[in-house]
Amino acid sequence: VQLQASGGGLVQAGGSLRLSCAASTRMYSIYVMGWFRQAPGNEREFVAAISWSRGNTYLADSVKGRFTISRDSARNTVYLQMNKLKSDDTAVYYCAADLSSGSGDITTSRRYDYWGQGTLVTVSS
Repeated sequence: VQLQASGGGLVQAGGSLRLSCAASTRMYSIYVMGWFRQAPGNEREFVAAISWSRGNTYLADSVKGRFTISRDSARNTVYLQMNKLKSDDTAVYYCAADLSSGSGDITTSRRYDYWGQGTLVTVSS
């Protein structure tokens, strides 16, 4: 199973970016896919997640009203639309997938089995 994230880059504050993450899996069902981020010197933190069957979404308080998570089930792809970006959003963004448990806290790293390589988002002020 591989997760391929893309879409990061350099953007000015107030701008937008859309991250994508495609999961290459044919044998396993996806329960949840999520996005985490890690800024230099900080721990990895939860950003957003989406349940695959129902499409329920979960967002960290820091990004509510600015970020949106969505999925394309046919393509096994999750998206993170990021609007009104701030300098505090600068980080490496990681996508993650829960392919086995279907249970546990959706906002914690241990819920997820597989991780993408990360894509850097830099917001200039």
